[in-house]
Amino acid sequence: MSNLQVVTGAGPVGWTVTEQLAAAGHNVRVLTRSGSGPDHPRINRRRVDVSDPAALANALDGAAAVFHCIHGSKYDAATWERELPTAEQTVLAAAQQIGAVVVFPESLYSYGRPDGPMTEDNPRTATTGKLGVRARLLAARAAHPTPTVSVVASDFFGPHVRHAHAGERMVPAVLNGKTIRVMGRADVAHSFTYVPDLAAAMITAAHHPALWNTVLHAPTTPAMTQRQLVEAFAQAARVPAPKVGTLPGWLLRTVGSVHRPTRELAETLYQFEAPFVMDSRRSENLLRLAPTPLEQAAEATVRWWQSESNTVAAR
Repeated sequence: MSNLQVVTGAGPVGWTVTEQLAAAGHNVRVLTRSGSGPDHPRINRRRVDVSDPAALANALDGAAAVFHCIHGSKYDAATWERELPTAEQTVLAAAQQIGAVVVFPESLYSYGRPDGPMTEDNPRTATTGKLGVRARLLAARAAHPTPTVSVVASDFFGPHVRHAHAGERMVPAVLNGKTIRVMGRADVAHSFTYVPDLAAAMITAAHHPALWNTVLHAPTTPAMTQRQLVEAFAQAARVPAPKVGTLPGWLLRTVGSVHRPTRELAETLYQFEAPFVMDSRRSENLLRLAPTPLEQAAEATVRWWQSESNTVAAR
């Protein structure tokens, strides 16, 4: 396998995949519209629109694997439907020309509303809204001749994770001792995936052809409540755990009836109103990876947020 790896996107997943690849000795080409990405001697950042077939074909030249980590420009189904399928098909077609595998981070949306712990065997048959978009993307990958791996994760937390339930809505409030209001219910089980564990799973799958053309679950610690995650961050920061309130479903649904962004957020309220548990044990065995212990993951997350606060304060 060629040493060159290509990563599209420099959000929390793309950034972390890029850092781990470079640390492992791979040469990495990062493709974004802005030219952003980590700074490292092995990392080459390029300004490329991955929906442009001509530009993408040149940018993938020589790559053995492509980690496709872009996301929609807005968190709504119409934007996802308009942007994501085209970009994925363009990447798959370009990768097919050079014989590269394409690895995708994936969400639990395609499973719809679960009636128990979600495993790799759960049907991915959601049809409506953002859930349906993700299910159709998975089906299109499976139908394409290019080898793919989709690595499913639950809600993210970790370094570089800002726009997430366990990101800027939670960690800065813990550090500042402010009351946190979580979606749904604070004391039902919910799986949270540490982004470095997702990145490690994606990289491992890319380099083991026996795992290609599968859907895997990222190594994820046993489900916890949102309150327990807040307490883990507080313990890592060595501060008292703040009060945890809720944003009740009825309120978000009412606001969503007249406010589209809130309506898009309310679409996934079911994940926080009843147990939402992902089982990753089978994939952990296949990948020979284990999730990072919560205490260690919380420490790293808190340290990153503290360093971000110090950087802002120094400006």
